[in-house]
Amino acid sequence: MKLKSFLLTVLGLFIAAGAFAQANILNAKKPDEIGVKSENHKKLDNDKPLEYGYVDDRDILWSKMTWEVVDLDERVNFSLYYPIDTNNIGSNRRSLFDVLMTNIQKGEIENIYDDSYFKTKRTLQDIGAAMSLVDTTELGIEQLNAGEQLSEEYINRRDITAADITEYHIKGLWYFDKRQGELKYRLLGLAPVAPDVNFIDSDEPDMVELFWVWFPDARKVLHEAKAFNNNNSSMPSSFDHLLNSRRFNGLIYREENVYGDRQIKEYISENSLMQLLESDRVKERIRDFEQDMWSY
Repeated sequence: MKLKSFLLTVLGLFIAAGAFAQANILNAKKPDEIGVKSENHKKLDNDKPLEYGYVDDRDILWSKMTWEVVDLDERVNFSLYYPIDTNNIGSNRRSLFDVLMTNIQKGEIENIYDDSYFKTKRTLQDIGAAMSLVDTTELGIEQLNAGEQLSEEYINRRDITAADITEYHIKGLWYFDKRQGELKYRLLGLAPVAPDVNFIDSDEPDMVELFWVWFPDARKVLHEAKAFNNNNSSMPSSFDHLLNSRRFNGLIYREENVYGDRQIKEYISENSLMQLLESDRVKERIRDFEQDMWSY
């Protein structure tokens, strides 16, 4: 027993040491080298997202598509929201929204869509109207009416930032794999949700989905980006691992149904408690399916 504990301790030390080496914080000669890996180091790491196994359609005994809302006000979901102020923090720490937007702008994430059915693709220019508001002040309008050139000081620009994201909508498939005899979940897409930029400073602005990302297409990017681990900062979790392992709290707001996949609030209106209970009922029904498979 003592030998087993000793081996586990040594293994833990090696893992921790490896984590520090990945950050390069102990080997850096100057601050600019922190978090920068050499080409040889990258080759040795062979750090790639864990590939999904092939699932044949004939192996899916039962499935249910669900849509969930991930509220960023909940403490368990803070790792998806923070940091929102990146002026005084390292470049290796970014919020999920910053990671998505940066890689969309770079072209690393090519497949973005206007809704959760992934039929119509959008470009960075297409989502620009939902991300930015450019307005002219009254003094600027007077300047234009006078035939003068509009001054920059009379133009107000408001951009959606990471601080404005209030929640994420995620779409995924629960399915029972009869070959392995277990209930599994596959995340298919996610969308950042923010106030309508045209009414963002009003008291109760409408919430809109900015865009939908096809999750399998973004896995490589999300694997390279790390979310802060509050329990052990030397071993951060990738956003890909965090989302795939469902280390967040989500509330089902829609399931696929005969009524055109209507949302819960469409048939239970103006009653938050009953909407919450209905969401729990859907969740329990999915969870009970696996238990019922082994009940005799």
